[in-house]
Amino acid sequence: MQHLTTTPFGRRPVAAGLIARAAAHRQVADPIAVEKWSLFRDLTTARKSFDIGDRTLMVLNALLTFLPDKTLAADTQLVVYPSNRSLSDRCHGMAESTLRRHLAALVDAGLISRHDSPNGKRYVRRGRGGQIAHAFGFDLTPLLHRATEITDKAEEARRLAAETSLIRERISLMRRDALKLAEFGLSQDMPADWPGLNASLEELTKRLRRKLSLENLSQIEECLVDILSDIRQIIEPKSEELSGCDGQTERHHQSSKKDILESEQPAPIHNVTPLAKPKLSKEKPTLPLTVVLQACPDVLSYCEGPPTNWRDLIAAASFLRGMMGIDHTAWDEAMRLMGPEAAATTLACILQRFGDIRNPGGYLRSLSAKAASGSFSPAPMVMSLINASNQTAA
Repeated sequence: MQHLTTTPFGRRPVAAGLIARAAAHRQVADPIAVEKWSLFRDLTTARKSFDIGDRTLMVLNALLTFLPDKTLAADTQLVVYPSNRSLSDRCHGMAESTLRRHLAALVDAGLISRHDSPNGKRYVRRGRGGQIAHAFGFDLTPLLHRATEITDKAEEARRLAAETSLIRERISLMRRDALKLAEFGLSQDMPADWPGLNASLEELTKRLRRKLSLENLSQIEECLVDILSDIRQIIEPKSEELSGCDGQTERHHQSSKKDILESEQPAPIHNVTPLAKPKLSKEKPTLPLTVVLQACPDVLSYCEGPPTNWRDLIAAASFLRGMMGIDHTAWDEAMRLMGPEAAATTLACILQRFGDIRNPGGYLRSLSAKAASGSFSPAPMVMSLINASNQTAA
């Protein structure tokens, strides 16, 4: 039976931590065998918990390559005995002084231990049959004993990384919404402290450039929620005001906002001549709402939730048209000449092809003129988008 020493060779003193770790390992029952590279990947993920860096992991990786078995098990030989030169070669030419420093870091982290020979050299003695009788070098047994701890720490690190990724994603989306909504409010000359809001967003953006903890990211998310809430309180009532028109008021006579919209009209609705309300504005939509949303999924990013009826889509389109550079006169004209549902469908199609349309406002006006003569329907646009999507998927 080989005696594994706990004291280092030469002038290196015995540390209390070294004795404590050795005693703890003797008291632990034989651990379950683990695949060495799987354990190494877990340790790489959890390296911060063990206070080791990537260069230290490189040295451990090299030590593991000197172990012929693929698994770490209690009943196998876990002492490796490479020379400094061989170890340096497998660490891509690492300097010997650097190599010694990282080996000491692995020992201090309790991941390996030294099993020094009487003269401090690393070597192996073999029996008559060629089997290893005594080996002196670096013992990987501590790595096996801490396998469960390493795996648990790795799972915790992956969970924390996933939570951090999700909160950063939410922050990115809220920051984008806040910036674009603030830009929209400023372009519409809505009264608010837009420079102050932009300064707050810029400060949060600077903080996001640093590597932040989950707690700090949560604080930034709370700040963005408050800023976004303030911007929406300023903008949303104004958006409803700007989207009011004769055609929308007539179509949605059951809306709770009817009285407000009618009170803002300069003339009663019944004074509008029949020529201002073509037949198309009185027709029911020719396409189901679900088909429109399937063809134009981009509009869903600007809705608080998936539209469940035409009123939801019309409200989203009325809010969205300003962000697309379409002025309220062009939108009012489209609502009047096409009808609210057709106008909302048309705007959703324009949004879906936004990168290909140079002047969305002018394009909407030209389609409204065709609708006035009865030569336009958004149905072909919707079907064209669906066919293009199906071809891309295929």
